Amino acid sequence: MASASLMESLSDEFASAAEQAGRSVVAIHARHRMNSSGIQWRKGVVVTADHAIRREDDIRVTVEPGKSLGATLAGRDPSTDLAVLKLEDQGSLTVPDFGDTTGLKLGHLVLALARSWRGYLVASAGIIGGLSGEWRTWRGGRLDQHLRLDLNLYPGFSGGPLVTGQGKIVGINTSGLSRGRAVTIPVSTVNLVVDELLEKGRIARPYLGLAMQPVAIPDALRGKLKSGTGTGLLVVHVEPGSPADKAGVLLGDVLTELHGKTLEEMENVQELLGSARIGESLATKLIRGGSLVQLSITLSERPAR
Repeated sequence: MASASLMESLSDEFASAAEQAGRSVVAIHARHRMNSSGIQWRKGVVVTADHAIRREDDIRVTVEPGKSLGATLAGRDPSTDLAVLKLEDQGSLTVPDFGDTTGLKLGHLVLALARSWRGYLVASAGIIGGLSGEWRTWRGGRLDQHLRLDLNLYPGFSGGPLVTGQGKIVGINTSGLSRGRAVTIPVSTVNLVVDELLEKGRIARPYLGLAMQPVAIPDALRGKLKSGTGTGLLVVHVEPGSPADKAGVLLGDVLTELHGKTLEEMENVQELLGSARIGESLATKLIRGGSLVQLSITLSERPAR
């Protein structure tokens, strides 16, 4: 009996949390035949997942069954998979109570909320499946915390909130930052991105303009490298007009060092770019045709998508 009473109490608590947080959750119609979800983050401002925004005009936001509002795109940041919309009318939406992901622990019960195509609130329950510190996304964005979810993020759930049992929103869920699993973008990261997108419409980030993959460096060449590293990054694509293209990087080059750091994985490049500035010149060492070559790549802003 005591166990049944505890389960009923827990069930009521999460039902109340879903109802409370759900007042700020919307369905966003910005791609063919499939919606995403979003949250009224501030009055008249909705935040959602960038990868789910396929068109930038004629965007509709459903706040409840039978009621939708118009919205315009204020800015987007693919590196953190966030986009900001401005509502033409706030309607009945409220601004939610926010929490802090630093208070979460492995195994905590959580809810992922979303709205269906017709505007009905839907939920998925699970636990915090993994916690770690600062995390760089594969597109070069920085999340204050890596928060992995052990729950089903169904189609349409990206852009919706992660909710605690107290009804507080601690982040935005997405399937666009890690293949095959759900990730939550913490509130602290979302706030930083939203501020800049509302001010500038974009996040200014430097880039190289290269596609690369790790390769082993032949023994005969390792002795020529002061670092002695056995792995480099093979250039498989150079974007025309990019910083790397202007610096003279060629298809087939093997980059071994960038700004004094050895390169063995693409994560090494993303970490460097995450702290680099637009206009900064990075000393680059590479192997070309069996010879060592040194170049200087001057970083510029990644062009808008």
